[in-house]
Amino acid sequence: MNTKHKKPQDSKFLPYEHLDKIGEVSVYYGFSPMKSPAITKADLDAAKDIMDGDDIDDETEKHGRLPLHAEEKIALIRSYHEAGWHTLPQPAMLYFKDAFRGSIKKSGYHRYADLEIIGSSGSIAEATLIQTARAMLAEEGYSDTAVEINSIGDRDSIARFTRELTSYYRKNINEMTPEARQMFKRDPFELLSYHDESCTELNSKAPRSMDFLSESSRRHLEEILEYCETLGIPYNINNSLIGNRKYCTETICAIINNNINSKKKEQRLLAIGVRYNGLAKRLNMKRDVQGVGMSILIKENSPALRKTVKKMKRPIASFVQLGIESKLASLSVIEHLRQSKIPLYLCLAKDRLTAQVSANEKFHMPYTIVMGKKEAVEKTAIVRNTDTHAQNVVSLEELPKYMKKVEADY
Repeated sequence: MNTKHKKPQDSKFLPYEHLDKIGEVSVYYGFSPMKSPAITKADLDAAKDIMDGDDIDDETEKHGRLPLHAEEKIALIRSYHEAGWHTLPQPAMLYFKDAFRGSIKKSGYHRYADLEIIGSSGSIAEATLIQTARAMLAEEGYSDTAVEINSIGDRDSIARFTRELTSYYRKNINEMTPEARQMFKRDPFELLSYHDESCTELNSKAPRSMDFLSESSRRHLEEILEYCETLGIPYNINNSLIGNRKYCTETICAIINNNINSKKKEQRLLAIGVRYNGLAKRLNMKRDVQGVGMSILIKENSPALRKTVKKMKRPIASFVQLGIESKLASLSVIEHLRQSKIPLYLCLAKDRLTAQVSANEKFHMPYTIVMGKKEAVEKTAIVRNTDTHAQNVVSLEELPKYMKKVEADY
């Protein structure tokens, strides 16, 4: 973590590096600001090997390609081990305000910021990325956003889908334009996301990746959608939203702008996120790690939001959730507290009570906010004093005001 560690009594503030005003949003959700890793020649060579010679330096939306970069994910996995990120509280949740140095880009998209969660396979990771990114976009004035989502599943799911998709296109190759045939030869996934009118009908009848998901992949996607529903986030399934199968797995999601003025040529795609489980194994690393990231792709609208932030208030409370009901409600609670400038120490990726409590004890939080199944149903939370064990049940509506008073009295 980029903070200079001090005991809680030493200061009411935490010093930070690599943090700007918009990045404060991510810190409230548990992200640590970091300097993005430089991409080395070895990372680029590894990306070329994984892509089997495919062109990796095309970030445009030409042929429907998504602005994704294998070499960036490779650099992240490498840095996770080399830079000691594996020693951070797990999963490692990282915020990068600067674009990846050394990555090859040829896009009109502006890389605004990147959010990465490394070391978590749970759906809470995607939900946290979506919620955090939407909150950041709202600060920039994008108030009407929605999520498009798809899943290509795990490696077995991808293999089954690829076989069926390849067979389908091969049977219909006479209906393709010469350009579409070339795309099919390179990668059937590329053709599936091709938005040219000549392929509209062909692609509309093509197999869907979600029809080939394993049980665990299907459950993972359903859980993400349940988070979206609980948070009131509008979403739709986009079957043509496909990541590169050579390093992407499971879910692919995009945050889009619903409020588009065509005359102003406003941007529709605001953020793109992918999971890259198994990439470390493909890189022949001893330890495999699960990873998922979200890149925000907007032009800067508010220069004030990019100003450097050198310190933030130190959290005086941790958040403990027990059960699926409370986990679903947790991100909404965090957002309400964020809007009141109340930071928390978070362990959302941990399910077991002992794991959450031990992590909280390590940071000596004076207060703990507890939400179990009963509290989630009743829309309340328990605020407990760590030293005296005195506790109060507080409605979620009153929780920000209550915590403001606790903070002021501490």
